[in-house]
Amino acid sequence: MTPPLLPMRHAPSALLANGSEQHAIELRNLCVCYHGKRAFRDISLAVPRGEITALIGPSGCGKSSLLQCLNRLTDMIPGCHVEGDVRVEGLNIMDPAQDLLTLRRHVGMLFQRPNPFPLSIRRNIELPLREHGVIRKPELRARIEQVLDDVGLWDEVRDRLDSPALALSGGQQQRLCLARALALAPRVLLMDEPCSALDPLASAKIEELIVRLRGQYTVLIVTHNLGQARRIADHTGFFWTEDGIGRLVEFAPTHTLFNQPQDPRTRAYIRGERG
Repeated sequence: MTPPLLPMRHAPSALLANGSEQHAIELRNLCVCYHGKRAFRDISLAVPRGEITALIGPSGCGKSSLLQCLNRLTDMIPGCHVEGDVRVEGLNIMDPAQDLLTLRRHVGMLFQRPNPFPLSIRRNIELPLREHGVIRKPELRARIEQVLDDVGLWDEVRDRLDSPALALSGGQQQRLCLARALALAPRVLLMDEPCSALDPLASAKIEELIVRLRGQYTVLIVTHNLGQARRIADHTGFFWTEDGIGRLVEFAPTHTLFNQPQDPRTRAYIRGERG
């Protein structure tokens, strides 16, 4: 049996003996192809542990594809081929022996559009917990209340936990999806434009929640909203396309990248002159 990727995290500051002390995710020469056509190539990136890292750049430069590599969703895409080294907490997640269910438990993902299960609010969180061995009712109740409270939903839904999740507003659905991911105590949270389908008020709530996750989780977020990247990210990476292939042009602390970009393509994109 393949050993678990990572233990359940109860002490956010604890480090694994085989992981980098500074970086939760390390990519070396990562390339992704779809049916022989490269989406991006030669991405080398170290994502700081416990911080919020934003990926910006125009559509089609490989940002979402990169996220999909980090929990092996690329395995589910016909014709997709991944090359390079991907390490999460020092472990090679591209190892064919890696258990994907365990990997996705510890590398959670929030998508562009809310995707709650067509079940009750309660069952949306209970179902993945049961699949991962949490079956005692007192523990299930405690976990459900805790994560709903963590995302600011408990007071809004505590009296209708058995109501359909799809009856919630878009912003509430996205917070429920975040609660569902947090219930499994991941180390890493991947977010693919989590606010793009939401109104400004709902987006602001999601941003507030993301900021509150700093220090407890490593967050990697793709966003087209440059203001959002400025507000919430500790580090930012800028992607661009050359000959139809995505490349990481620049990676720096967010304040530095937005105020003192080193590459003229970064400067032009931030100023709205390109992209």
